[in-house]
Amino acid sequence: MTTDIGSVELRQLETDDYDDLKSAMLAAYRDIENAYWRREQIEKLIEIFPEGQAVVQVDGQVAAVALSILVNEESFAEAHSYQDITANYSFETHNPDGDTLYGIDIFVKPEFRGLRLGRRLYDYRKELCENLNLKRIVFGGRLPNYHKYASEMSPREYIQKVRLREIYDPVLTFQLSNDFHVKTLLKDYLKGDESSQEYAALLQWDNIYYERPESQAQRPKTVVRLGLVQWQMRPYKSIDELYEQMEFFVDAVSGYRCDFALFPEFFNAPLMSEYNDLAESDAIRKLAEHTLPVRDRLAQMAISYNTNIITGSMPLLEDGALLNVGYVCKRDGGIERYEKLHVTPDEARVWGMRGGSTIRAFDTDCGRIGVLICYDVEFPELGRILADKGVNILFVPFLTDTQNGYSRVRNCARARAIENECYVAIAGSVGNLPKVHNMDIQFAQSVVFTPCDFAFPTNGVKAEATPNTEMILIADVDLDLLKELHRFGAVRNLNDRRKDVFELRLLNGQA
Repeated sequence: MTTDIGSVELRQLETDDYDDLKSAMLAAYRDIENAYWRREQIEKLIEIFPEGQAVVQVDGQVAAVALSILVNEESFAEAHSYQDITANYSFETHNPDGDTLYGIDIFVKPEFRGLRLGRRLYDYRKELCENLNLKRIVFGGRLPNYHKYASEMSPREYIQKVRLREIYDPVLTFQLSNDFHVKTLLKDYLKGDESSQEYAALLQWDNIYYERPESQAQRPKTVVRLGLVQWQMRPYKSIDELYEQMEFFVDAVSGYRCDFALFPEFFNAPLMSEYNDLAESDAIRKLAEHTLPVRDRLAQMAISYNTNIITGSMPLLEDGALLNVGYVCKRDGGIERYEKLHVTPDEARVWGMRGGSTIRAFDTDCGRIGVLICYDVEFPELGRILADKGVNILFVPFLTDTQNGYSRVRNCARARAIENECYVAIAGSVGNLPKVHNMDIQFAQSVVFTPCDFAFPTNGVKAEATPNTEMILIADVDLDLLKELHRFGAVRNLNDRRKDVFELRLLNGQA
């Protein structure tokens, strides 16, 4: 095909295009006798589903055409032929309320091949599928090179070899490269298709943006605004002063219409200055007495300021065990708890703190989230478990005293975003507490990390705060970009795991 092209136009097919369409179709299907649509059939398709019929013109000539109808899943759930799905070419099977776009035909005139016009038409179909909120695109894909191998292998073996790029098939190879997958094998699909031995592969592309009609009014937000509180450690004369500072930040985050506010680990530690005359293990147990009141105050703020609050973490004395816990305080009034599973050697030695035993995901009005407290993010198994539970945003409240400790949290959080294809938000405290033993210095830089792919920042950093400065970091994250990444990313860490070689599972009856 010459590169001397003046114009390429994709538009809806019109009845006036019929003569050119017939000529292009006869040229495209030279191996099938009398393979062309009659005028009344094209007119019928345009009448019942005009947006499903598309044409690409190159310099005014019909170069490629795509024809489609709408059907429901039961129409193709079982083995069927081309005549079945088209009702003997009458298209009476078209259902205006159908949930599936069924591809009736797509062809490119030989002299225009090599211009990727077929890809344009498939991109049009995919966009149409999304705009109409359809579940999927399906069609029976011919196997035009199968006749060359029919004496050597079954059609299933042939399809597998095409998948593995051991055999080239002009139709199936193209479809697989356009994100379609083989659903099943169809026998006696298209009469007269000798090249395919009348076999076809039922190919399917799933619309990851499909929403059930009954749930559209309550569809979770796709663009979520995060507010990360980089908290300044400072002494407080009373718990009321702490509440005042908490409310200041929640008010500020709410003013920016954030969906989440994230506080750091042990942000209420300044209250321990009152108990500095006690041993460290006794002082933190006195601090634990404030945990539930602080939680309840934040839960009230979540409702009154209309933002979900991740409370960082606080010590909690439960059945004699000292735990490090936090709460998801939802703006609808719900409260759910998360626990730090891995306490640091210092937390165990100085405070006598124990690790929790539960890891879970939380459903919110902005999708499913998870929380890992500080050291926990350095254990990749936990992030992967949460990813398997469908978490899109992972929150990591942390507290680190040195740059070494901070670097461990930062680099591990960044890795969790890449390997689990999710957003990771980390928030820590800054400043000094000279009157609180074992909590005297802090180092932090709060960050929102992303996966590293074309739709995201190249370095995987969506936004980051100024190091060691009290501030709020605001960032918007798009959950739809994660859906695209899961299916169409340059690499797909979640989908490509070798589950035939290794597995990850929870113990003690946890689901």
